Amino acid sequence: MAIMLRSMRIKLYVVHGSHPCATVEEALRIKRLDYKRVELLPPLHAPLQRLRFGVRTVPGITIDGEKLAGSIAILRRLEQLAPDPSLFPADPVERAMVEEAERWGEATFQPIARRVLWPSLKRCPKAIASFTEGARVRLPAAVLRLSVPLIAPIETAMNKATDDALRADLRALPSQLDKIDAWIAEGVLGGEQPNAADLQIASTIRLLYNVGDLRPLIEGRPAGELARRLFPSYPGDVPAGTLPAEWLPEAA
Repeated sequence: MAIMLRSMRIKLYVVHGSHPCATVEEALRIKRLDYKRVELLPPLHAPLQRLRFGVRTVPGITIDGEKLAGSIAILRRLEQLAPDPSLFPADPVERAMVEEAERWGEATFQPIARRVLWPSLKRCPKAIASFTEGARVRLPAAVLRLSVPLIAPIETAMNKATDDALRADLRALPSQLDKIDAWIAEGVLGGEQPNAADLQIASTIRLLYNVGDLRPLIEGRPAGELARRLFPSYPGDVPAGTLPAEWLPEAA
């Protein structure tokens, strides 16, 4: 059951289906904090977020008027406001390892999903409607499909999602999944109680899993099992065959 600490007023600004937004929402659920969810439509979210928070990206949050943007900053503040259950180990060495994995998940791994998703939707416009399933603000599928030629170039430019970047990301993905699997084997990730790095990394894997061409790379891995455990339901489905076959690495 959700609680309100000191009658806090929490308002979270999201794009439905965004993986960093999913990270923060799961942290709010774990900490049993009640909040109001405000959905923004891409790419209109960018100017609205810049006006409200000084940055163009989601998530953003207000807590009794205090403004924070970005999943790492928000999770740190939630940890201060509701320390139990904690998103970080008590042991300093273990905490440092989780923080390292969290930073990598946010700075290196998280952007890959955007650079994969928007070129995929550009190639398969009909898939965009699946990413709005469960959204409070949902346009008709035909309107969404027709909007892709307008939205995708903007999002592609904002996220530097060029074909060269996409090919490089796809080549790097197996080794990055190996890195995550190793963290799980070491106990940095994948514990019974999710930590901040779990949430940061698993949300990205879960979004990538919904790109059919990447699913064979993720299925059967500990990384894939972690993502599906923490985020069992996630909107979106880009059918296999959307990305050029010669760009895809072989599944392990």
